[in-house]
Amino acid sequence: MKIVLIGIQGSGKSTQGNLLSHQLGIPYLSTGHIFRTLAKEKTKLGHYIKVVINTGLLVPDEKTIEIVNTYLSRPEYRKGYILDGFPRTIAQAKKFINNVDKVVYLDIPDKEAIYRLVYRHSEVREDETIPAIKKRIESFKKFTLPVLAYYQKEKKLAEIDGTQSIEVVNQEVLKSLGKQLVKNRIENWKQDTKKMICIVGLPGVGKTDATNFFKERGLPTISFGQAINDYIDDNHMPHVEKTHKKVRLELRQKYGMAAMAKLNEKKIKKAFKESMTLVIDGLRSWQEYVYLKKAFPKVKIYLVGIYADKKLRWSRSVKRTKRNKLYGEDRDLDELIGINMAPTIAYADFLVKNNFSIEDFHDKLEEVYRMIYYS
Repeated sequence: MKIVLIGIQGSGKSTQGNLLSHQLGIPYLSTGHIFRTLAKEKTKLGHYIKVVINTGLLVPDEKTIEIVNTYLSRPEYRKGYILDGFPRTIAQAKKFINNVDKVVYLDIPDKEAIYRLVYRHSEVREDETIPAIKKRIESFKKFTLPVLAYYQKEKKLAEIDGTQSIEVVNQEVLKSLGKQLVKNRIENWKQDTKKMICIVGLPGVGKTDATNFFKERGLPTISFGQAINDYIDDNHMPHVEKTHKKVRLELRQKYGMAAMAKLNEKKIKKAFKESMTLVIDGLRSWQEYVYLKKAFPKVKIYLVGIYADKKLRWSRSVKRTKRNKLYGEDRDLDELIGINMAPTIAYADFLVKNNFSIEDFHDKLEEVYRMIYYS
């Protein structure tokens, strides 16, 4: 199902978009996300968008149409999408080749939008001052209201009173789509293949942040390193490199280089009974990866490599509440060579750079999440 959400700033598009994404099993995205993602790519198009955004200009209609149509032709959107922020003009609507099944207009008064954006938040962004909001509302009425008339003629428009509670608005939107909640779930779409997302990377790259990102999206997570941490805590041992290395060696002498995969196999099987997709935090050795492939032959396994510059990684490691002394060149080499992590990073299906803000990191992870989860 291909859905477009239209409404002035503050109408609740992102709230409803995220709800619908979870309920219908299709990705939610905005043109803002599309442009931010492409602007980070080292391509001619990426450079163009970056320049336009940095100068504060709007991407012209023709270029916007080309970008959105191309972006939505990617495989992860073949089952559908929920699009916010496009089309904004009649020209964009007429040349949008990806088709639209339903256009949902969340209608709220101007005063309600201003109240939500200004008076309900303790912090006001630069683009959420009253003059800025009024200017965007005027722009919406001038360029986007005609788009509603266009889709009304196409018999694809549904107008929803956006002033109601989130739950009521959601029910009204679902009703307009010919759907309804049954026992708090909608089962229109189900994954047909079990998937395992294995996060790999050296200490300090942000594996825990990445794991939490996926956890917030409802995916169960299993930490391979937790068995070592628990053993050390239970025996009142210090979290230093010497101790961790000793415990790892003992476990690998007993179970082989795939020790962590073997020790967590039962947890993985249990998790798959409740979810079609799960996350492995801290897969290290190549042997662990090979073991999982043999133990779970019907599961699609993705290696998601996280990278950060080493000085940045080390500075992050120092700030950890546990294992804050586990960093440095010796530690890196032990991970890469001693534990045989190097092949899992080199063979990663996705490589995510985490050198900048947490927002930038999450934008990149969101892209990976959609490509894996909805493929």
